[in-house]
Amino acid sequence: MTQAVAVVSISGELDGAKHRQIVDGATAVFLEKGYDAASMGEIARAAGVSKGTLYVYFQDKDALFEAIVVKACQVHAENVFDVDPNDHDVEAVLTHVGIAYATVMCRAEGLSAIRTVIAIAARMADVGRKFYETGPARGIAQLKAYLEAQIAVGLLKIEDTEIAAAQFIDATVSALFKPVLFNVAVADPARI
Repeated sequence: MTQAVAVVSISGELDGAKHRQIVDGATAVFLEKGYDAASMGEIARAAGVSKGTLYVYFQDKDALFEAIVVKACQVHAENVFDVDPNDHDVEAVLTHVGIAYATVMCRAEGLSAIRTVIAIAARMADVGRKFYETGPARGIAQLKAYLEAQIAVGLLKIEDTEIAAAQFIDATVSALFKPVLFNVAVADPARI
């Protein structure tokens, strides 16, 4: 998988606004059409840039999609799993994490991204791996670290904190996420 190419302006700073403009346009196209049906021409139009500009920032469609996946996972993981290990109100912290995670996972744009990654992961394993590493694995690791901090101060006894973190995360969406993912139901905010 190729990497995104950052554009540096004459002043030597990263051209962040143009990069965000491209990523936003590409995200809209990928979510609407899926990876395979999205073309660089459509992405350029949605982003309000030329195809040439796209290729200055991203080597190809794979690199652009990968950048979007990694960014989305990082934003979700930071917002959901950013917990203070010194907060010893375990019930409140886990309740907050559970509600935040279920809310993020059941949003339409999040579901579209997950569906797209699942659809291409078999043939673009690197995208699937990066999605997992920057999303689910990172969330598990952050929750695991929180649980270990609570064990260290004597509040919890858990034999395998990684398994406990993964099971907690899965339990928070067990009755919500899959029906929404497969378009069997819509997310019910009362159940989150």
